[in-house]
Amino acid sequence: MSKFAIVKEFWSFLKERKKWWLAPIVLFLVVLGALLVFAKGSALAPFIYSLF
Repeated sequence: MSKFAIVKEFWSFLKERKKWWLAPIVLFLVVLGALLVFAKGSALAPFIYSLF
């Protein structure tokens, strides 16, 4: 399986089922997760974690 198989499957699910409202939620969760992962080792970590 390719690395982007789940992305392709999710995209086809959105197109087929017309669930476009899920796209911004998933995008927000991915960006938030990436922010937490990349900020883990930086000096900004205490400030980002205080938001939650």
